[in-house]
Amino acid sequence: MFDALLRPALLSASRSSRVERTVTALSSTRKLVDRFVAGESEPHAAAATRSLLDSGRLVTIDHLGEDTTDLIRARTNVDHYLELLRTLREMRESTGIVRPLEVSLKLSALGQSLPGDGHAAALEHAHLICSAAATAGVWVTVDAEDHTTTDSTLAIVRELRADFPWLGTVLQAYLRRTESDCREFSGVGSRIRLCKGAYREPASVAFQARAEVDRSYLRCLDILMHGQGYPMVATHDPALIEAAGHSARAAERRAGEFEFQMLYGIRDEEQRRLVTDGQQLRVYVPYGDQWYGYFMRRLAERPANLAFFLRSLRPANRR
Repeated sequence: MFDALLRPALLSASRSSRVERTVTALSSTRKLVDRFVAGESEPHAAAATRSLLDSGRLVTIDHLGEDTTDLIRARTNVDHYLELLRTLREMRESTGIVRPLEVSLKLSALGQSLPGDGHAAALEHAHLICSAAATAGVWVTVDAEDHTTTDSTLAIVRELRADFPWLGTVLQAYLRRTESDCREFSGVGSRIRLCKGAYREPASVAFQARAEVDRSYLRCLDILMHGQGYPMVATHDPALIEAAGHSARAAERRAGEFEFQMLYGIRDEEQRRLVTDGQQLRVYVPYGDQWYGYFMRRLAERPANLAFFLRSLRPANRR
């Protein structure tokens, strides 16, 4: 029932301004948001990062925002990343971090959705951020969004890699095209974050059944593990985590030649277990005041997340 009815409804609600006004007005919402989002400012993100680094985990940080259709807002988002990178450079220099810190970019937050040539605006802004990241010694990975942005996103990634060959990108296993994209992007020096996918997509472009998505994930994972790049295995699924270990061993990869990735606030004990077992584990840490779409997609991922949210509403409903 959850996958058939509730998950599609929640994903639709993630793009609804009317539902956004309702959900963000609830005082109880903030308690659960704090579980998934590390605050609204760069200092909040830095504090969460330090705590995770102290526990042996790696970090990628995302300034929340998407579907920006205002150039001023897009430039404001760029400014947030530049400030964040200054903070991370200071942190790296003061702590002697060995594995790079990372920031994640959504190109629609940088102007990809702007009327006119949003593609060019996003490319210009992403290039500026990558230049600052290179100076700071920080990696950048370009996030995936819904399928309508994929061609533009991967075209921008190709252009950026000419100057920044260490640039990573995200591929989503539920898209039917992703096996082919994995083959293209698994070359020398590549970094690919493989996730299942978190947007509502039509059957014409995406697998709909969970079992189909899982099978696609495993096929894509095998391509990346046997490729020449650096796979980043983004999943909380115990079966896929185990399968990733088998795939890595079959490809004769050592623990430092790939990494697991999980979301901030989800399966903390499992994150710590993987680190204890000698695996590289990176936590995706979102921050910022544009948290609504991200929050709704987290509710749509697991029944437990939605149940936790609904329980948090009960006291308010009784008053």
